Amino acid sequence: MTSPAGLPPTGGGSGERQRLKLLAVTACPTGIAHTYMAAEKLSQAAERLGVDIKVETQGSIGAENVLTDNDVRTADGVIIAADKDVDLSRFAGKRVVTVGVAEGIHHPERLIEQVRTAPVHGGGGGGTSTSSSTNSGGSGGGKERSVGYKALMNGVSYMIPFVVVGGLLIAISLSLGGHTDPSGGLVIPKDSFWMDVNNIGVIGFQLMVPILSGYIAYAIGDRPALVPGMVGGWIANTGSLYDSEAGAGFIGAIVTGFLAGYLVLWIKKVEVPKFVRPIMPIIVIPIVATTALGLFFIYVIGEPISWVFEHLTDWLGGMTGTSAVLLGAILGLMIAFDMGGPVNKTAFLFGAGLIATGNQEVMGMCAAAIPVMPLGQGLATLIRKRLYTEQERETGLASLFMGLFGISEGAIPFAAARPAQVIPANMLGGAVAGALAG
Repeated sequence: MTSPAGLPPTGGGSGERQRLKLLAVTACPTGIAHTYMAAEKLSQAAERLGVDIKVETQGSIGAENVLTDNDVRTADGVIIAADKDVDLSRFAGKRVVTVGVAEGIHHPERLIEQVRTAPVHGGGGGGTSTSSSTNSGGSGGGKERSVGYKALMNGVSYMIPFVVVGGLLIAISLSLGGHTDPSGGLVIPKDSFWMDVNNIGVIGFQLMVPILSGYIAYAIGDRPALVPGMVGGWIANTGSLYDSEAGAGFIGAIVTGFLAGYLVLWIKKVEVPKFVRPIMPIIVIPIVATTALGLFFIYVIGEPISWVFEHLTDWLGGMTGTSAVLLGAILGLMIAFDMGGPVNKTAFLFGAGLIATGNQEVMGMCAAAIPVMPLGQGLATLIRKRLYTEQERETGLASLFMGLFGISEGAIPFAAARPAQVIPANMLGGAVAGALAG
C-alpha cells in the first residue's frame, strides 16, 4: 500500500517495492558537533526504517558529502535540519521538511515519516529563511527556527574566525613584541616584525564587523544582499563617516545586516520590465540597496550615534569628583555594553583624556572593566562545558587568551549570538570591576 503522497512505503515488508530515497542537509551555526550528530542520527534512523538516505553536512570546514544534481533528481524528499541559512533553490519540485538541527538529533524517525506528506518546495532562490517549506506536524521543539535567529547565527558563524585570528595575532604580537610604556599598557615598536603581525590582526578585527553584517543580510536576501550588508557594516563601524569619534560596532552591524536583508527582499518584489530582470540581482539590487542603506546610516542613524557620544562625554565630565565607586560602576557598565561601539568608546576616551590632566584613576576604572567580558565568557566555557558546543568552547579559549591582554572583542561572538543574555551579564561584570577599581 503506497502512502498518500505517492511515495514508496518505509519499514519492513517493502523489499519488493522501490526503497524510499531521501536527501538531508544538516548545519548548525558553529558547524561542529550538532551538524555531524544530526547527520549520524538521520543515517541510523534511515537504516532502521529501510530507507536510503544521503546526508550533506555543512560544517565549519565547508560542505561535505555534497548532494549532486543526480541525487536531487532521483530523490523522493529532502530533510533540512539546520539552524542557519541553507539554499533550497536546488530542491525545487521536491517535498521538503525544514526543522532545527536539534530535531534531526532527537527525532530522526519522525522527520523521515514527515517527508511523505511534506509540502513541495516552489523553487525560490532564497534559503531556508525565505522558503515555503515548513515542518508539518511534530512537537513545538521541532519547529523551524525563526528568520531572525537563522540570519543572526549565519552572521556569527562567519564572524568567529575573524575574531579569533585577529584577536590572537594582536595578543601574540603584544606579548612577544611589546614593552611597557610610561603612559600605561604595552607598546610595540614601529617598523618591527611584531608590528607587522599586529597590523595583520587589526585587519582581521576591521573585517569582523562587515562580515557579521554581510552574512546576516545574505541569510535573509540571498546573494544580492551580501554587498549592501558588508558595506553597511563597514559604514556602521567607521564613525568618521558620520562625524562620530566611535563607530557603532557589532550592534550597528546587526542593525545594518537586517536592514540590508529586508531592503533587498522588498526591492525584489518591485515589478520591473522583462529586459531589466536579468541584471536585477547582479547590478540593480546591490547598487540601489547599498546606496540607500549607506546614505540612511550616514544621515539618519549616524546622527543619533554622534549625539549619544557627545552627551555621554559631557555627562561623565559632570560626574568627576563625585563618588569614585559610582563613577567606576558606570564606566564599567559602559565599557561592557557594546565592546568597541560608541558607549564603550565614550568611556574609554573619557578615561584616556584625563590622563593628560594628571587624573589617572579614571582610566584605571576603565582598564579594570575592559578584560572582564572575554575573561568571563572564556571561563564560562571552561566551567560549564555542557552548556556550550565544541566550537563555542574553542572560541572561549581564544576569548580567555585575548582577555589576558585586555582585548574585549573576544567576547563579541557570544554577545552577538545571544545579546539578551550575554550583554546584561557582561555589564554586571564590568560594573563590579569598575566599582572595585573606583
